[in-house]
Amino acid sequence: MNRVLSRRFLRFSWDTVSCSTVQRPRQGFPCVQLHTTGGSMASSVEAFNQAKAQLGTLKNDPGNEVKLQIYALFKQATQGPCNAPKPGMLDFVNKAKWDAWKSLGALSPDEARQKYVDLISSLVAAEGPPVAAAASSTGSEKAFQTLVVTTEDGITTIQLNRPQKKNAITREMYNDLMDALDLAGKNDSVITVLTGSGDYYCSGNDLNNFTKIPEEGIEQLAKDSGELLRRYVKAYIDFPKPLIAVVNGPAVGVSVTVLGLFDIVYATESATFHTPFSNLGQSPEGCSSYTFPKMMGVTKASEMLLFNKKLTATQACDLGLVTEVFPDSSFQSEVWTRLKAYAKLPPNSLALSKQLIRQVEKDKLHAVNDAEVELLVERWLSDECMNAIMSFFQGKGKAKL
Repeated sequence: MNRVLSRRFLRFSWDTVSCSTVQRPRQGFPCVQLHTTGGSMASSVEAFNQAKAQLGTLKNDPGNEVKLQIYALFKQATQGPCNAPKPGMLDFVNKAKWDAWKSLGALSPDEARQKYVDLISSLVAAEGPPVAAAASSTGSEKAFQTLVVTTEDGITTIQLNRPQKKNAITREMYNDLMDALDLAGKNDSVITVLTGSGDYYCSGNDLNNFTKIPEEGIEQLAKDSGELLRRYVKAYIDFPKPLIAVVNGPAVGVSVTVLGLFDIVYATESATFHTPFSNLGQSPEGCSSYTFPKMMGVTKASEMLLFNKKLTATQACDLGLVTEVFPDSSFQSEVWTRLKAYAKLPPNSLALSKQLIRQVEKDKLHAVNDAEVELLVERWLSDECMNAIMSFFQGKGKAKL
């Protein structure tokens, strides 16, 4: 019976851990002992979010009992003491999870958050320092100021790395992203992943981009910005390998519109998707004026692109913008388990199949990109746009593109 249940439970990841009778840790994996003092209980939300991200980096399965601990502490930290009805006796998975959560009693969310951080930290420490990223097939590596780029186990990961600014994209970051995509397209990796650091995926354009006016004037700024955006979107249209977005939090503006050019989009359940163009007197980009109506229908696309509707992750999934949504507690571990499996597939087969799927529309996408950029350059020079951006900097607006 236990063997049957174990096979069933192991199909699930961190969020759906089992109650199989594991009495000792797996061979070679240290037993986890947590010792926390009252003075260290109040772990910061930032440390908690970092621990969630670290969970996805674990290479070893810590066993079902530890997974239950992780699940229970996460629920206690985010929802408080267990108040859910007890599952039926035959619902083995959910009953095990419920029992683990219930066993924490009246433990405060602050204490649970600290214990969660301590537990994940101990698991990461037990595995030793991370393996250095593999060099690209070009024989050289580039240092990026605004990104963390690694290649390991057949996966090139491009992580936006301005968490203090919610990963808002600067002009430098646009160039870094294009360089990183170029390297990823040429190296030996099988798939490429784009994600964010901190609690945001990306808050869109850093509007300070619009304040650095060159000597040639604002017309030149608009022209240069348009060309930068054209090349940036082109890098996604022409990317030769499977490209996967791992949306770890809210996404705004251009970080949303280019998602139609990705092959897979995985999102955590707390992610949101917002394109507030008209609020800022601007117009869509990233080929979204074509890809969004195609995937979700004209009326639903209009709600987003014209009338600034913000979508939840579930709504975005229902409309086809997102491939699949995962619970916050298991997002990183479940997604990275899949990505590592994808990276073991034959690379040439994947690349050629992607090209076959995308080739038919490439010319159309390039034409749409050109048209969108042309209109945006006009909008950036309009009184509507200038007034909207001035209002933003005066504290009257909160949206980014």
